Amino acid sequence: MTSDFAAKPGLFIAFEGGDGGGKSTQAALLAQALADAGHTVLRTREPGGTPVGEKLRSLVLDHGQGEIDARCEALIYAASRAAHAAQVIAPAVARGEVVISDRYIDSSIAYQGVGRDLGTEKISRLNEWATDGLWPDLTVLLDVSPEAGRSRRTATDAVEDRLESEPDHFHAQVRRAYLDLAEASPERYLVLDAGTPISEAAAPIRTRVLALLGDGGVSA
Repeated sequence: MTSDFAAKPGLFIAFEGGDGGGKSTQAALLAQALADAGHTVLRTREPGGTPVGEKLRSLVLDHGQGEIDARCEALIYAASRAAHAAQVIAPAVARGEVVISDRYIDSSIAYQGVGRDLGTEKISRLNEWATDGLWPDLTVLLDVSPEAGRSRRTATDAVEDRLESEPDHFHAQVRRAYLDLAEASPERYLVLDAGTPISEAAAPIRTRVLALLGDGGVSA
């Protein structure tokens, strides 16, 4: 995969995995560790990250928006991602910042490509075009079973969104898709069991990212 942003001084990290896997928690811990090590960090999320992206997030995830078929869903995600990549991620990486995103292209490949049965190649090509070929330098995959993910999501009074409320067999397909992606490109992934204690999971993430930044000897 080639990118117009290939020669870049910053770093782009994406956190992926099923809902309830702890992506936001680990992203926050990594951001703090990198800031402590002297790096400028930008945290963002998908869908969202831009004003138009946040509006599209509401359309695609909130209940009560009317029928959204699979292709429409995939295109909404791609549209949000196009704005996110061009307006937020690429400029920040060009400035030398470390961008940490909660979800990116792999989410669409897993959820729409496999979960919605639209095909991984079609979704990959769509998002390659939408982002002008901008892919993460590292994807941290927090692997969580559908049962564990739902248990975490429903432990509070929070209401599950459109995708979270899909049945467990849908989330099982998504999980398998993520693992297949990681197996196909192991150099681009760090796969961790989402059931690992938070501090234990944070350590290898921090070590891998600092190594990519050339800070292997820095204690954060």
